[in-house]
Amino acid sequence: MPKVLLDSNDIIRAIRRMAHEIIEKNKGTHDLCLVGIQKGGVVLAERLAAQIEAIEGGHIEVGTLDISFYRDDIHTKEEQPVVKRTEIPCNIDSKTVVLVDDVLFTGRSIRAAMDALIDFGRPAAIQLAVLIDRGHRELPIRADYAGKNIPTSVHERVEATIGTEQGSDRVVLLGEK
Repeated sequence: MPKVLLDSNDIIRAIRRMAHEIIEKNKGTHDLCLVGIQKGGVVLAERLAAQIEAIEGGHIEVGTLDISFYRDDIHTKEEQPVVKRTEIPCNIDSKTVVLVDDVLFTGRSIRAAMDALIDFGRPAAIQLAVLIDRGHRELPIRADYAGKNIPTSVHERVEATIGTEQGSDRVVLLGEK
């Protein structure tokens, strides 16, 4: 039976806190854009941007990034990846780009995302925002902003469901693989 780690209200609070942290660390929103990693990070990036806009006013550019062909395990998977949309709506040169994902585990997806992002320009800085940091890094990558740190077994799974409508969101811990 899945164990609920975060319910909808917990997620709303985490997004609100992360938005404040992003604004504080960057001393506002000048030259800031958010890029959600397909698929789990896209809606989270949109919700973070909406919260930042509500706090600071103005508009935050939000992009989407598909990392399918940048993954280091693409040649070991039996199924070919389903390519999703990549859309970077602004020039990222000299901007601070906040990569957004739902769950940070080994760090390999973030490495792939950074490789993909660099194909679009040279940001001044890349920061990382994740809803859940579950540990077990295989690469030297850390989140700048984390909704919650959840210690897990390497064999457990964490599943985040973040929809466009608030209310049915949740993060659950599933049993061992």
